[in-house]
Amino acid sequence: MKKTILYAFIGFLFLSLTAFSTHKFYMGIYQVNYAPEKKMLQITSRVFIDDLNNALEKKYNKKVYLGTEKESPEEVILLKKYFLEKFSVKVNGQSKSINFLSKELEGDILICYCNVKEITKINTLEIFNTVLIDWNTEQQNITHVTVLGEKKSILFTDSNKGEMLKF
Repeated sequence: MKKTILYAFIGFLFLSLTAFSTHKFYMGIYQVNYAPEKKMLQITSRVFIDDLNNALEKKYNKKVYLGTEKESPEEVILLKKYFLEKFSVKVNGQSKSINFLSKELEGDILICYCNVKEITKINTLEIFNTVLIDWNTEQQNITHVTVLGEKKSILFTDSNKGEMLKF
């Protein structure tokens, strides 16, 4: 009888601890590198594909299947449009056009590759990053920036959507 109660207690404890311990965190990782020999900024973003699909569905009122066999060319266009609307840069006070190059899926992470051309010198770099923050205020986007060997990191949240770095 004591063993039955003990096993039941251990089972209840295990279930209660595991049932409530799963908490999804909302994080995007971005890398911005300045390549002076190419006169460009190289931008790589990593976001959870399910969160991105949910954000696109909310914004465009359409079911989205990025990263699946059902993905359509129109959905890729929506992705590019969304990304370029939610991520922007200013170099030395001037807004710069971001070129969306490609994307790939790595597990449940969508990796997007972009660049900004014709950057001869960087004194200031202003970055605005609200990707997925409009969909979920718990979203956090960590952006690592490397310019001429100097590395800086920024945390973008619902309360910090843009920041200027000086070099």
